[in-house]
Amino acid sequence: MFRVVIPARYASTRLPGKALMPLEGKPIVQWVYERASAAGAHEVLIATDDDLIVSAAHSFGAEVVMTSAGHASGTDRIAEVARVRGWSPASVVVNVQGDEPLMPAALIRQVAVLLAAHANADMATLASPITTLSEFLDPNTVKVVADGAGRALYFSRAPIPWNRDGAPAGLASQRDLHGARRHIGIYAYRVAALLRLAALPVSALENSEKLEQLRALEDGFDIRVGEAAQRPGPDVNTLADLERVRAQIAHGHG
Repeated sequence: MFRVVIPARYASTRLPGKALMPLEGKPIVQWVYERASAAGAHEVLIATDDDLIVSAAHSFGAEVVMTSAGHASGTDRIAEVARVRGWSPASVVVNVQGDEPLMPAALIRQVAVLLAAHANADMATLASPITTLSEFLDPNTVKVVADGAGRALYFSRAPIPWNRDGAPAGLASQRDLHGARRHIGIYAYRVAALLRLAALPVSALENSEKLEQLRALEDGFDIRVGEAAQRPGPDVNTLADLERVRAQIAHGHG
């Protein structure tokens, strides 16, 4: 049994109001909610700090929790929901970002099942193989390396793992992408770990790479990384992203 919380802000820095931008006549956050609802979750909630999102969510029948406007991240917003609702420490909650309209329901379920299968794990997330050099070198593509048991060793914007002998003429000459995996930003947490994470200060590595999951790793969290059953569509951070999502839906890939 697991829950899904969808953190959704109206005042997005790069694309204000994106949660309510229309896709095929439905706001983006409704697409996310419908994907989460199809994943077999015990409960699906939208967590926001904005009345416009509350109204929109109610219009398509979603349950909404109003949270503080002061949260720095979706994780903090979900932690507030867990505290207010009094969820048990061992229960599982999945964070599905409100800008992921093409996140497959199968992956939402997969990450929850992965965490449930590892009693000692604090968190679970997913990854998929990187197949092009441009993606490998792109700092906006987060890479992850895990150990033999699937525990995350490191997340980075840098190209890791780096084959020294595969790039004799520098970065752009790398020809060996073996083992390179793109991190997919969906997380399942045990509630105890979620609350612990939200209470920690920003860590040095997190501050450097601007990746919140490094805060968890630096504090010794056990994060399990699974191979995603399918590759999700793009998230929406810019108007160009929105057009890419619209194109995928128009071609039947939504």
